[in-house]
Amino acid sequence: MNMKRSVLIAIASLTIGFLSNNAIAQTQQQDTTKRDTANKTAPAGTAAPSASSGDVVGVLASTTEYAPLALAIKNADLETTLKGAGPFTIFAPNDVAFSKIPKPTMDELTKDHAKLAKVLKYHVVAGKYTKADIIKALGAGKGKAVLKTIDGETLTLSVNDKSNLQITDAKGNAALVIAFDLAASNGVIHGLNGVLMPQ
Repeated sequence: MNMKRSVLIAIASLTIGFLSNNAIAQTQQQDTTKRDTANKTAPAGTAAPSASSGDVVGVLASTTEYAPLALAIKNADLETTLKGAGPFTIFAPNDVAFSKIPKPTMDELTKDHAKLAKVLKYHVVAGKYTKADIIKALGAGKGKAVLKTIDGETLTLSVNDKSNLQITDAKGNAALVIAFDLAASNGVIHGLNGVLMPQ
């Protein structure tokens, strides 16, 4: 009985966290839109966010925060796949997450496109899972949810002791979901503060 109650409290806390994070994200998005509108002259080679960048790749490429991921997708020859009909749910490591990868590991991934593609596909789930869908899945799984990546690997979602949504990879490393429901025409993107690694 106590276990059930603590799971319900954790899910309720997560829901509240989702709502407050969503409000913060919307405020930040409005601020970004204001800045982008005020600064109409973007430097050469920089894509300003636009409504025409609708698929998940375009949405990632249109933001500074996820530009390293968009570049990695291009280098791994995954653009065609991720520009497809989908739908996809992308757990997207942000620029800070990529900066935490040790240089030798990053150099190895940059040289080996197949290995890079495997790491990137580990962040992509077939199907569209919004924050509301994730909350339902956590409720049904009594605080845990397992999602399959497009390569058939598994990601374990759970609520940590601070009521944050975390994703645990095959090696037991966890990353926190720090942004939710960035909409795209062929799916949805959630931001991560770490890079997940497959087996």
